[in-house]
Amino acid sequence: MCVHNEGYEASLERNKIYVVLSDEEAERDGDLRIVDEGGEDYLFAADRFVPIEVPALVRASLLKAS
Repeated sequence: MCVHNEGYEASLERNKIYVVLSDEEAERDGDLRIVDEGGEDYLFAADRFVPIEVPALVRASLLKAS
């Protein structure tokens, strides 16, 4: 879930749940690969987000939408 969108207000919405794609290299650099509104993935600093656990049904719905 996005908690900081300063400087990226057009790309990220605060308090919105985003799908994170696995990217070990990005994670080593302190980034996350996030799927945006258009279905494209971009790197953002990991400290802009907090991980949350969502029920399996919600997770499946999020993945289907992305």
